[in-house]
Amino acid sequence: MDSSLMLAYGLIAAGVLLLVAELLFPSGLMFALAIGAVGVGVTMTFAHDTTTGLVTLVIVVVTLPTLSGVLLHYWPRTRLGRRFILAGPTDATTAEATHGLERFRGRYGKTLSALRPAGITEFDGVRVDTVSEGMMIEPGQWVRCIDVQGGRVVVRQTERPGLGDLETAIFN
Repeated sequence: MDSSLMLAYGLIAAGVLLLVAELLFPSGLMFALAIGAVGVGVTMTFAHDTTTGLVTLVIVVVTLPTLSGVLLHYWPRTRLGRRFILAGPTDATTAEATHGLERFRGRYGKTLSALRPAGITEFDGVRVDTVSEGMMIEPGQWVRCIDVQGGRVVVRQTERPGLGDLETAIFN
């Protein structure tokens, strides 16, 4: 095997190793060096022979995405990968957040900021992030919580509640 061909395959292998190292030590520089090394290696194989260059190019084009997919699939499962990637919320934390907000269902509150459609509403002295049903509600308006969906308190603008409304709203 020719020494220039060995150098070309060595550059391709170094590029693949740099791509793996980029997962361990993300910098962007190693990624650029890896792409450059693979590109120069493939170009050198074309300089040696066109058939060798085409075969190498096809192998690189098939192998690199496959290897990247496998690495990215197993990366979050490694000890180091778990330190890099945050875990998503569990069903228990989502249910806990929603359960804490369920107490506002049916309650009346007053908007502290404009709801466009999201903003802040005060219910019984507690400031809560709320979402209107889609319409804009000005600050200082009375609203009623009509739904709690996945951690979101949905409100609807109402008239100023009477004393009877407030009494029944407390027990709903």
